[in-house]
Amino acid sequence: MTSHRPRMTGIGRVLVIVYAVMALAATGRSLVQIVEDFAFAPLAYSLSAVAALVYVLATVALVRSGSAAWYVVAWVAICFELVGVLVVGTLSLVLPELFSHDATVWSGYGFGYFWVPLVLPFVGIWWLVAHRDGPPEPQPLPATEGSSW
Repeated sequence: MTSHRPRMTGIGRVLVIVYAVMALAATGRSLVQIVEDFAFAPLAYSLSAVAALVYVLATVALVRSGSAAWYVVAWVAICFELVGVLVVGTLSLVLPELFSHDATVWSGYGFGYFWVPLVLPFVGIWWLVAHRDGPPEPQPLPATEGSSW
């Protein structure tokens, strides 16, 4: 029997919950923005939708990160999120006219969400590094001699 530390305990579970909350918040925000007045700020509202998709993907990938493929997807999603927060956050401060009608989830480095979008990818990357080995390979059962009765 293998004794490995489950991936979704403690801080891992909290991280997934925060990502899920951000996914719900960003999805709700982007849907309302797009439905109500997409024509006023198509760039900002499209970026909110992208943020929502990234948070959904990161949530799923973190939950399934025990598999090597999903672990890589988690890395890609979280790194994309970090770049998005830094680029959109900087653009929203340097060129505020791009976001004059309404902000995105990542505007001002996520100030509308108490800077959680700025901190979250760093915590996600730390968690992925700390759990890079994943669960151990299953060990074969020892061979027993004689009858299985």
